[in-house]
Amino acid sequence: MSIVITSIHALEILDSRSRPTLWITLDTKDGIQVTAGVPAGASTGTREAVELRDGDRERYRGQGVLKAAASVNGEIREALIGRSFATLADLDQAMIDLDGTENKSRLGANAVVGVSIAASRAFAHSTGSPLWRTFVGAVNEPRLPVPHFNVLNGGVHALNELDFQEFMIAPLGAPSTSEAVRAGSEIYAELRALLHARGMAVGLGDEGGFAPEIAQPEEALSLLVEAISKAGYRQGRDGVAIAMDPASSEFYRGGSYHVAGTPFSSDEMIDRYVEIVDRFPVWLLEDGLAESDWDGWERLTERLGGRIELVGDDIFCTNPTIIAQAIDRGVGNAALIKVNQIGTVTETIEAMRVCRDGDYRQFVSHRSGETPDSFISDLAVGTGAGHMKTGAPARGERIAKYNRLLEIADTDGSGLPYGL
Repeated sequence: MSIVITSIHALEILDSRSRPTLWITLDTKDGIQVTAGVPAGASTGTREAVELRDGDRERYRGQGVLKAAASVNGEIREALIGRSFATLADLDQAMIDLDGTENKSRLGANAVVGVSIAASRAFAHSTGSPLWRTFVGAVNEPRLPVPHFNVLNGGVHALNELDFQEFMIAPLGAPSTSEAVRAGSEIYAELRALLHARGMAVGLGDEGGFAPEIAQPEEALSLLVEAISKAGYRQGRDGVAIAMDPASSEFYRGGSYHVAGTPFSSDEMIDRYVEIVDRFPVWLLEDGLAESDWDGWERLTERLGGRIELVGDDIFCTNPTIIAQAIDRGVGNAALIKVNQIGTVTETIEAMRVCRDGDYRQFVSHRSGETPDSFISDLAVGTGAGHMKTGAPARGERIAKYNRLLEIADTDGSGLPYGL
């Protein structure tokens, strides 16, 4: 069913890090009104679609988004209002053509993606379907994803000495979404008690995970193993496994990886990851090497690709062309999926199709700067991605996504399978 947009408005609001972002409101001729919150990343790949920021140091330290709001309230509004769009792909293409750049830098990817997300909701409303159902058939069969809870934060997400950015718990063996969420919450609480008992800080990083003063990744992994056991859960793929996102591009300098003050070559980092996988129940490694280290990624995939999921984030940037190149070279075996990284919902789904056709998994993700918008939960369910991460089981902007999964599992998606 087609939609005709009658109004689009962008408002500058604050994200979960107290930085500006956009809130989009879109109205259609049929009386539908929908909204969308735009996520923003801290750890970003160099080939991501470009957020438009104001650069005025006298206002929000240069991070304002009035220019992006003006793109929505000006050119995008003028180009879309009054036109009939039969599909979201048609609408997204109209904005891509209007921007005219490869990375959406003229209008701003934050402007374009906000309208794209809102429009996807408008199309769902026009058919009377829940949002997740509009994605069914686009990639895989729908399913309820395994939530990956980022419970220990480091890197650019926290003010501690831990260079690795994210340590996640993944209830792969849970029988249902509700039991998976319960496991995440109980282990998170046990981890807090464990840190407190050891006199460690229990302050939170950007994504709601704890940020204790530790420096070595193995320390973080040992804490998670203990918390999983203390909470009464079995470790491993038939229970609760661990996932890591070192975000290694952030500590890659001069051809070396600098972890806790010690430089490592690519092969030395690979050796360390192999040792970690041998010692700990790690099932997924995201951005184990830097986005520019393609040769290292090939060797990493040769060593660990048959044992664990190797996810490309900064190196792939949810870009269908880059993912296709990675598949050809045997780099990684999965891609992180971030809608704002490529800039439209349509291109995001195309990236997921490329993954599927290349037998690569898709790992749907939030950003460090978030709003209460739960769009990615519907996206993960409808596309059958199998797993999703959106931070710790704490803080409203993270909980909104997990609660949306619970809602889907309890209502119109109650008959869907759970898991990978």
